[in-house]
Amino acid sequence: MTTQLTPLQLQYEIEQALYAEARLLDARRFREWLDFLTDDIIYWMPIRNVRRAADSDREFTRYGEPAFYDENRQLLEARVLKLESGWSWAEDPPSRTRHHLSNITLLETKPTGEVTSECGVLVYRTRLDTDVDIFSARRIDTLRRVENSWKLARREVYLDMTVLVSKNLGVIF
Repeated sequence: MTTQLTPLQLQYEIEQALYAEARLLDARRFREWLDFLTDDIIYWMPIRNVRRAADSDREFTRYGEPAFYDENRQLLEARVLKLESGWSWAEDPPSRTRHHLSNITLLETKPTGEVTSECGVLVYRTRLDTDVDIFSARRIDTLRRVENSWKLARREVYLDMTVLVSKNLGVIF
């Protein structure tokens, strides 16, 4: 990056990158979505547990413990390959999704060119004729400036629910 961005310009660029990613996912353009990821991507969704107030620090599993998603670039590429193969029974016929992002806030800007943001995400998913799932979550994303574009280097997804009523968890958040 040759010029320093103002906070408003940076906010706008991050928002636009995240909105563009949501459009790729909703259009099922997963191969293009992979181009939005860095080679060292970490994609993580811990499991939420009901805890008493005194144990609230254990509400989510920690990194390295069981998680709904704990994937790197290789595993995400394998997921996309499976979706493209027609052998993903949970996604054939494919789901229809709509990613709604809100309250995008920049949390940290590092001199290395990484920006960490937080947002609310609502993923509406329909499949077949009657299957409907609504996933609400808090998402923490770290984006890195690579050449002239933003790429996702880390995603943490914190679901608001403790019990998943969905028949499967094949959706990308």
